[in-house]
Amino acid sequence: MVDRSVFIQIFALIKTRMKQKFHFLFFLFIIGNFLYSQSPQLTKNSKISLLTCATGDALYSAFGHTAFRVQDSALGIDVVYNYGTFDFDQPNFYLNFTKGKMIYSLSRRSFEAFLYEYELEKRWVKEQILDLDLEQRNQLLAFFEHNYLPENRDYLYDPLLNNCSSITGDILKNQFGEAIVFDGSYLEKQYTFRQLVRQFMDVNTWAMFGIDLAFGSPVDRKATVKEHMFLPYYTMEQLRHTTLNGKPLVKRERTILDYNEHIHSSFFPLSPLFWFILLMAFTGIITYFDYKHKTRSRWLDFSLLFISGLAGTFLFLLWVAADHTSTPYNYNILWAFPVNVIVAFGLVFQENVPKWASKYLWVALGLIAIMLLLWIIKVQIFSPVLIPLLLTLAIRYLYMIRYSKL
Repeated sequence: MVDRSVFIQIFALIKTRMKQKFHFLFFLFIIGNFLYSQSPQLTKNSKISLLTCATGDALYSAFGHTAFRVQDSALGIDVVYNYGTFDFDQPNFYLNFTKGKMIYSLSRRSFEAFLYEYELEKRWVKEQILDLDLEQRNQLLAFFEHNYLPENRDYLYDPLLNNCSSITGDILKNQFGEAIVFDGSYLEKQYTFRQLVRQFMDVNTWAMFGIDLAFGSPVDRKATVKEHMFLPYYTMEQLRHTTLNGKPLVKRERTILDYNEHIHSSFFPLSPLFWFILLMAFTGIITYFDYKHKTRSRWLDFSLLFISGLAGTFLFLLWVAADHTSTPYNYNILWAFPVNVIVAFGLVFQENVPKWASKYLWVALGLIAIMLLLWIIKVQIFSPVLIPLLLTLAIRYLYMIRYSKL
């Protein structure tokens, strides 16, 4: 005969397990309701803060990162709204980036998952808790949740005017209007966009050289106080000098991950300046021997004209055919003249330099002189790394003009 107490204990155990399971399912339901339905109403325990993340080693992380964090211990919420999400596997990713049609998205993930990447890369993360009342916190959360809807989460990315950091100022202005005041008195001076980018990248690197080459004259205007916020470090500093209804917007700050700033050291023999100086010296030596032997190294002239023309064609297309706000009116095409591509083929198959080519080369030298004038009067600031490259072109242009008279 089986003891009834055994059945009672088994029944009690099943009941306890079912109760635990019910609580777990109820918890999942609450979380699911938060994640996939309308936003919940935050409690008085809630906080909304801005996260600023340190610069990284990859080019896309070279300027740091900014995101919003929403916490509510009573509701068990701790999520990050991240406007800096993109996918390398998107169809035509690199083509869209070149055309200025890059799509970024708002993502939402747990704070722990967000922090893991920065812990892995040993990049510091700092938090600024915003001094908002409960109504304002719920207002911001409703805005984030509305933005996170599938039809709203994507936006057209602009590296200088509409990125994960600059959108911070836009959101605050959009939500709180004139009550938000950005005080720019902390700035020593208002920098141009190019100057701001160069603060985070060494001019004598291939990445910065490429950026300088692609940037047109619009980036050489002074950024407004709010426009400085396209850089996360400036956004963090700006929030320290921002008021909401006359009171400081930031209630307090804390460091979540405490790591040293990443130091980006460069190796001169791998830098563009080293290779351009080498090219100038090489061109000078070849030109000297050409002069001595009264000949012309057609392969060198073809290479210089073709590559500079090809670069100019690409820059011209960025100017007229792309939607970037930073690449129009790029006067680098004065030295990297697109027509050089055609002239290169016109000179490579004949030893002599025809008269038309001589006149063209004088025009090309004149265009370089105009570019230097634009540099002096600061219509556009060019990369100083270009100087040996400009001298290289000038050496061969002058030699070809002289050779045409032999």
